[in-house]
Amino acid sequence: MVGMLMRPYIRFTFMDLIHALNIERAVTFLVFFLVLADASRAQDKEATLAPVLIQASRSSVLGEAENASVGVVTQSQLDALVVYRPAELIEAVPGLIVSQHSGEGKANQFYLRGFNLDHGTDLRTTVDGVLINQRSHAHGQGWTDLNFLIPELVTELDYRKGPFYAAEGDFSSAGSVSVKYASTLAEGIASVSVGQNAYARTLLADAFKWRDAQVLYALELLHNDGPFTTGDNYAKRNGVLRCSQGTESDGFNLSLMAYDASWHATDQIPQRAVDAGSLGRFDAVDPTDGGKASRYSLSGVWRESGEKARNELSFYAVRSQLALFSNFSYFLDNPVNGDQFAQPDQRMSTGFQARHSWSEALMGRNSENTLGLQFQNDNISNGLYNSVAGQIVSATRVDRILERSLGLYFENATQWTDKLRTVAGLRADRFGFQVASDKPANSGRNSSGQLSPKFNLILGPWACTEFYASAGVGFHSNDARGVTLTVDPKSGAAAEKVSPLARSKGLELGVRTEAVAGLQSALSWYRLDFDSELVFVGDAGTTEAGRPSRRYGFEFSNNYKINKSWRLDADLAFAHARFRNSELAGNRIPGAVEGVASLALALDSLGPYSGALQLRYFGPRPLLEDNSVRSKSTATLNGRIGYKVSPKLRLELAGFNLTNRQVSAIDYYYASQLKGEALPVSGIHFHPMASRTFRLTLLAHF
Repeated sequence: MVGMLMRPYIRFTFMDLIHALNIERAVTFLVFFLVLADASRAQDKEATLAPVLIQASRSSVLGEAENASVGVVTQSQLDALVVYRPAELIEAVPGLIVSQHSGEGKANQFYLRGFNLDHGTDLRTTVDGVLINQRSHAHGQGWTDLNFLIPELVTELDYRKGPFYAAEGDFSSAGSVSVKYASTLAEGIASVSVGQNAYARTLLADAFKWRDAQVLYALELLHNDGPFTTGDNYAKRNGVLRCSQGTESDGFNLSLMAYDASWHATDQIPQRAVDAGSLGRFDAVDPTDGGKASRYSLSGVWRESGEKARNELSFYAVRSQLALFSNFSYFLDNPVNGDQFAQPDQRMSTGFQARHSWSEALMGRNSENTLGLQFQNDNISNGLYNSVAGQIVSATRVDRILERSLGLYFENATQWTDKLRTVAGLRADRFGFQVASDKPANSGRNSSGQLSPKFNLILGPWACTEFYASAGVGFHSNDARGVTLTVDPKSGAAAEKVSPLARSKGLELGVRTEAVAGLQSALSWYRLDFDSELVFVGDAGTTEAGRPSRRYGFEFSNNYKINKSWRLDADLAFAHARFRNSELAGNRIPGAVEGVASLALALDSLGPYSGALQLRYFGPRPLLEDNSVRSKSTATLNGRIGYKVSPKLRLELAGFNLTNRQVSAIDYYYASQLKGEALPVSGIHFHPMASRTFRLTLLAHF
């Protein structure tokens, strides 16, 4: 029945053509065909593979970065991370925390710069240029599902924070993360992992030369129950196929990706029931929660570089589907059958980007200009339904959405003197929204645009030290359903439309230094204002217009290469988040993270041994506007140790939450009602951090 309710909006796009060609079957067939083809080419493999560049853990961006909040994390540092789930790979961004409040297949929860970013709003995330944030999603604006990531294929992670960069548009006010995949491998990878809680993972990846091109493939299978009484039964099937030719600056690549997953979910549970002994920490109130997700994509990029000019063209087509069943209030609204609800979402997203950069003298100074164009079209079908034990029984709202955006930007970087340079830009965005709702009063069209100026001033370097000052305007788009809303879909009462775009303004001062040999340090102070924290509440099918807000704080990141074997990363961040106008309810922003810290010690190689130890911490958060209820802090210690059995074979043991702390992955405060309770009860609801868990991996190169 869910599938019947998720029929796409009838409008032909390029993605419809991809769907008509049945991209799922095409990906599967091509991957397995090329696995067989690779086997036949094994004999001349060594002669055809390109060499791999070995880099330091965190690349120096001194003399290149716009400010202190820009960074590049290379493959060696990413390899040193100890990640429980794929999305935690982007915790390499200083000050960023990745968490979870439900089953493993659900999009993760993100914290950065005083934001509880929910499932991705205000953190723009791309993989090889493909935007992962999903607009007007059934569960939450900016839905960012990174469960399809294969960590072994990630070669680089670029990050930027704040609204200071002309190339970054929707969802980038707090920051942006760009993940890059490999186009070739020096050696094939065959990996098998087993662990507690029915964890099992296999990976096969390799690359070979075909005519004048490099072909890379990867196949991944994973199962995990987690520590929960009702196991997650998370089953993931994942594949990548990439064909590339030329170099990173002169060449092209074409990629097919396929991801499919299903899971049960233990959503957050009430602390009162755990305290009373009626629920265990890993018990579920509704054991029928869970979901299914799939993602199939075709993407490509072409680059050309000359002596004074560079061009880049890219496109993507993504077909994704989600069927999500959740129950956060238990028996509050329906004392008999419970409050479970379903949020199906199916979409076809297509987009392209074009960028032209050229160098020319400006007033006799070295100057580089960039002109860029970005377009995306989303054809969406989603809804909110009442369900019982995973079966839909009635509809709250059903919508078909067409959303388009066009962004045009210009940026100029000029070296005015040996110690002064600027990076200035202007971005223009235009959005169009069209909603066809089952309630005609909530159907309609709307459009909006915004100009976003950006400016960065860089002084230095002096003694390998630079100073920065930045200012900029950004935004995030709001859910199309809120933009055309006139009637509350649950109560039938009149509802107020929201602005299509939520405007942000940022300021930042920073310093970056490499004055100490082997040590890279960056310190920044920032302020970020939002005109209104407008959020579409997918669980209710309506929009809440928040008050104007302000966040300010500092971030201090350090990467120290102690010697050729040992490396230390130490990051600290603090944020002060408040609503800007006063109300009796208070001016704290619920869920706003205040303090984040990470300390990681990595051993690259000491004879046959390698390893890492990582402490991650995020502090208490206000759960109510008046700060009367606060969450506790969360700290976990993760580690791994590896042993090279032979040049081609490695054994690795990873441990998570090594001290077995009973802490929360996330906390909320709201009213719920359990079976047998006469009235609703307001209180803390939490999702537990996984108990101490070990995983053993055998990795072979061929």
